[in-house]
Amino acid sequence: MDVLLIGSGGREHALAWKLARSPDLGKLFAAPGNPGIAAVAECVALDPADHDAVIAFCREKGIGFVVVGPEVPLVAGLADALTDASIPVFGPSAAAARLEGSKGFTKDLCTLQNIPTARYQRFTESDAAKDYIQREGAPIVVKADGLAAGKGVTVAATIEEALAAIDDCFASALAGAGIEVVVEECMEGPEASLFCLCDGERAILFGTAEDHKRAYDGDKGPNTGGMGAYSPSYLMTPEMTERAMAEIVRPTLAGMRAHGAPFRGVLYAGLMLTKDGPKLIEYNVRFGDPECQVLMMRLESDLLPVLFAAATGSLDGVSLDWSNEPAVTVVLASKGYPGAYEKNTPIRSLPDVGEGEMIFHAGTSLIHGELVANGGRVLNVTARAANVAQAVEKAYALVDRVEWSEGFCRRDIAHRARH
Repeated sequence: MDVLLIGSGGREHALAWKLARSPDLGKLFAAPGNPGIAAVAECVALDPADHDAVIAFCREKGIGFVVVGPEVPLVAGLADALTDASIPVFGPSAAAARLEGSKGFTKDLCTLQNIPTARYQRFTESDAAKDYIQREGAPIVVKADGLAAGKGVTVAATIEEALAAIDDCFASALAGAGIEVVVEECMEGPEASLFCLCDGERAILFGTAEDHKRAYDGDKGPNTGGMGAYSPSYLMTPEMTERAMAEIVRPTLAGMRAHGAPFRGVLYAGLMLTKDGPKLIEYNVRFGDPECQVLMMRLESDLLPVLFAAATGSLDGVSLDWSNEPAVTVVLASKGYPGAYEKNTPIRSLPDVGEGEMIFHAGTSLIHGELVANGGRVLNVTARAANVAQAVEKAYALVDRVEWSEGFCRRDIAHRARH
């Protein structure tokens, strides 16, 4: 089967790396891909926003399956266009992708399905949101309703910080993501991520992870798209995982079916593990980034037929095999990220990787044949080992051999799990 992978980040490199190992794979294409992905796939200059061009390419090349990595094409309806063209696709419809595309939609679904989550209100006017914040007090959470590249959430410790976040949202400071805001109570507890493959009717567990959103050591600094991750989450015991499946994931699938938008793809639940049990923070409708990297490092099953089963409504009886070894990924980012940073800085050398090691490209390109950094998050240095401490040691040993003077990373990834 020939496959087209949509995307260009570290998540897509991890998916490409795993798909390329499938005996069912014929040829792998990636649009647009990156220099790391180019080692295992043919990269093509396709714009995922041009649905007609993607369909035409699939027909020309005889593509049997499309895997969509990022959320933006899904929210924009790429999966719908491919489905209408009778091309199998892994990723939800635009209606189902509202689980990520609209935080307000998801909160309302939680209310209808009695899914545990934070108390909230939705607002389309700044003054009403500010009045609510003044009444509720701080700490409080302000979320831009739409897509904001993982950075549309403010956990405000003070009323002043919350009011400033409202101003940012309604000024469309997050690329148009602030047309509506959701204001929530601030839940307490550790966070974890749970991933499920869904075929519209069923959900099967696809691992757990924990990530590090803040830019600097000690969970300090601004929020980012993610500075590192590890899997599995030691907080997600079998009992906690089953509670999350029973109380959160399965009612969500039932609710989406009732809305006429059955969910097919990967459902990524961000969870707060409160004293009352797991509560939903928010959903994503694609693999996490950088969580995907550690999941792919631990997955021992063939990825391609499993994704195809989810896409075609046939997950019944599917099971997955996982390595018992934990995996850790450290994000190397451009100095200045998540603020302004210099682009096209040269990456002089990358180290060779050994067993249980991989460097995934997230924001790289080639200029005159030379590898350069052209994004905020640039490389995902990933390692698997017998325990978390050894995986951390392997990952940072690789980090220290990357020759890139303009990069930085956190040095405390997986600190909560090192034992």
